Amino acid sequence: PAIGHFGFKSIAIIVLGATLAACTALPQAPAPKTVYDFGPAAPHAPSTTNAAAPALLLADVQATAALDGTAMLYRLAYANAQALQPYAQARWSMTPAQLLHLRLRQALSATRPVLLPGDAGASQMLRVELEEFHQAFAAPQQSMGVVRLHATLLHTDGRLIAQRSFSAQQPANSGDASGGVKALAQASDGVVVQLVQWLDSAPR
Repeated sequence: PAIGHFGFKSIAIIVLGATLAACTALPQAPAPKTVYDFGPAAPHAPSTTNAAAPALLLADVQATAALDGTAMLYRLAYANAQALQPYAQARWSMTPAQLLHLRLRQALSATRPVLLPGDAGASQMLRVELEEFHQAFAAPQQSMGVVRLHATLLHTDGRLIAQRSFSAQQPANSGDASGGVKALAQASDGVVVQLVQWLDSAPR
C-alpha cells in the first residue's frame, strides 16, 4: 500500500532519532590532564655560597615504589587511610623525586658548590630517599600536603657522617588537585629548608 505524507514524516522522525542516538553513543574524547610542577622557586640571596662548606655531591633523589611515577596521589584518611589513590585528571610534570631534586639543588647551590654524579672534586655526598608525598584528607574539604624524606650524608669514600629524617605538612586551601599541588610545593620547600640548615651544621 502507498505511504502517505504522514507516513513519510513518521519514518523521517524515526530515522532522525536513530541518527541522533547513534551520535550520542559515540565515545567522547577524554578530557586532557592538567600537568603541574612546583612553580617558580623562591629567590635566593646572591653570592651566599659559603666558601668553608665542602663541595657536595648530590645523588639522584630516590623514592618508594608508590611514588615512582607522575601520578598525583591523595589519601582519604577519614574513609580508608591505607589506600593511596591517583587523581584522574591531574599529574606531575616529572616524578616527585625529580621535582624535589631540582628544588634541593637550587637551594643547596646558594650555600655551597653542588656537583652531580660523575663530577669530580666533592668531599661529601648527600643521598635522599623520598618516603611520603601525597595530599591527605582528614575530611572531604580538609586536607594537607604531606612530605617526608630521609637524608644520609657520607664521605665520598662511603663513610657515614650523619643521617636524619625530615617531614613537613602544609594545609591545602582547597580540597582538590590544585590545592594539593600548592600544599605539596610549600611542604617540599619547608623540608628543603630543614635539610639545608642541617647540612650547614653537619661536621666538615
